[in-house]
Amino acid sequence: MGILDWISQSAKKLKDVESQIGNDKNDVYEIYQRNLALEREIAQRTEELRLANQTLLTLEQVWDMMNSSRPLSSVLETIVSSLYGEFGYVYSFIAQKEYNEHGYYYSLKTYLENEFAIKFTDLSSDSIFDLKLYPKPDGVIENAIEKKEISYYVNIEDFIRENIANYNEERLQQFLSETTVKTIIIFPITVQNQFTGFLSVFSPRKELKDDELSFLNLFSRQIELAVTIANLFETVKKQAVTDHLTNLFNRRFFEDALHREATRSLRTKQPFCLIGLDLDHLKRINDTYGHSMGDKAIATIAQIMTKTSRSVDIPSRYGGEEFFIILPGIDAKGGLVAAERLRSTIEQAQIEGLNEGITASLGVACFIEQTTNIDELFEMCDKAMYASKQKGRNQVSLADADNITSWQDVAIDAFVDILTKHRIPFNKTIAKDLVEKLQIKQNDSSGASTQEMLFSIVDSISKSYFPLYQDGSTKNKVTLAVLIAKRMNLAKAEIDKLKIAMLLYDIGNTMMPKEILKKAAPLDNKEKQEIQKHPILGAQEILKPIGTISSIIPIIEHHHENWDGSGYPSNKKGEEIPITSQIILIVDSYFAMISYRPYRKAYTVDEAIEEIKSNANKKYSPELTQAFCYAIDEFRKM
Repeated sequence: MGILDWISQSAKKLKDVESQIGNDKNDVYEIYQRNLALEREIAQRTEELRLANQTLLTLEQVWDMMNSSRPLSSVLETIVSSLYGEFGYVYSFIAQKEYNEHGYYYSLKTYLENEFAIKFTDLSSDSIFDLKLYPKPDGVIENAIEKKEISYYVNIEDFIRENIANYNEERLQQFLSETTVKTIIIFPITVQNQFTGFLSVFSPRKELKDDELSFLNLFSRQIELAVTIANLFETVKKQAVTDHLTNLFNRRFFEDALHREATRSLRTKQPFCLIGLDLDHLKRINDTYGHSMGDKAIATIAQIMTKTSRSVDIPSRYGGEEFFIILPGIDAKGGLVAAERLRSTIEQAQIEGLNEGITASLGVACFIEQTTNIDELFEMCDKAMYASKQKGRNQVSLADADNITSWQDVAIDAFVDILTKHRIPFNKTIAKDLVEKLQIKQNDSSGASTQEMLFSIVDSISKSYFPLYQDGSTKNKVTLAVLIAKRMNLAKAEIDKLKIAMLLYDIGNTMMPKEILKKAAPLDNKEKQEIQKHPILGAQEILKPIGTISSIIPIIEHHHENWDGSGYPSNKKGEEIPITSQIILIVDSYFAMISYRPYRKAYTVDEAIEEIKSNANKKYSPELTQAFCYAIDEFRKM
């Protein structure tokens, strides 16, 4: 082969190799491109799987709530919080349709409590509770509701201008310059084919993916189911938290709600008002027209309270003719306006069969603005309500934060003195611990209950000399005594003295021989004579040296005197006996009867009531016996 042929063949072979390399290069590039596409698809599927898993977890959380007995408000709060936390939405709320004299509007039933909420609310109102949406008839919200389908706002300015009245233009421009919201999504909510409101979601993204919309649509359907189930739970639970006559919340619910609202208020730094209301001259109505007319007057008050309250307010019947309303987000000035509106509406009410009008005396106190202690707030409101009565009834009084010495403070000082100076035989280590707790509680501004601490201490002292004493008895005794006192129309100052006396009236028993107190058989005459010394021991030897409670001494000294003069220690009778002493006697008798003793079984409640009735005009005055019967009926319903 010649050199030229070799060169020609070599060039051909080189060309074939280059061609093969080029083909291989294309194959490698194609494989590379395929790998990139595969990686992108894997990433996309992974994200879809993450979102699907997130969706399932969120929906599972909603489902778990729906199968719990949590109240509707708690369920909805968790729902809007999960949207914020899991999916990064800026804000969300659930609005409910309501009506006033101007027509219908939407109020925020549940909302996220975050920085956006504060700025959003600041556009037109002082409080989130006062924010009202007034949608245009042909606007996005109304179209969504009418068509029962999802609708959008593509910018938040349109949402504000279309739905919020009286917004501040300067604040709006500042708000728009700072917000990250790009889209607002409206989801109508219907329960049992009835429209109830809508879910609104504020998104930082301008475009929403199909899978995100599918989730939100499914989520809104779950809300409807959650509302349905939660409403069923609330219907069942309503009987336990509402007053049977008025359908207002009962005392137990009110006290729990007061603690919850105080906690929320301290967290958000927003005040709330407490309005106390006492129906004037109920006894006169009962005596003149009968108790059925008195019940009708009480029911009328309740209807007015319900009608004039906002959806977030908590109107409650505390007992008898006494009511309270918690007004979240309202300061003292707003509380006075609300109280005056309520007073005026009551004054104008007409009751069929009642030939006279009804009026009420009201008191107002404000949490945070006047105090940050629940017991003190209640005390201030109660005193303001009684001040309205003393000034002639049918008026509103604002609590005086600078003029309050609560009965709890007086009681705490008394127990600190008793325990630190060892005025009673009591374990010194336990006494020291109780004193420290009392002093901490007296300086506590967290809203915690001082009363509960006092009740617990009396229970502890009582059990130290009488092991059969039941925890919780002190609270029950004080509650019943106050109900009777109010039936007897006692002044606020006298009721405060009674509360302190109820904590201290049996303190003399700590000085009694233990073998007598723990005796399993009935006492003989000598032992009875020994026991009958305890009112004098308690009043004169233990309590008299404590100067701050000098006005309590006569109450305790005579709490075993009988109406007919057969009691002890002074054989006083009739009106000679302080009315507060008489109340202690009847309350103490009742609880002694329904308690087990080694030498007899406990009376039933009905047996104890009949026994007390049989002693009317003997141990107890007829008027006191009647007041007890009304009060015990009320007490049993609490």
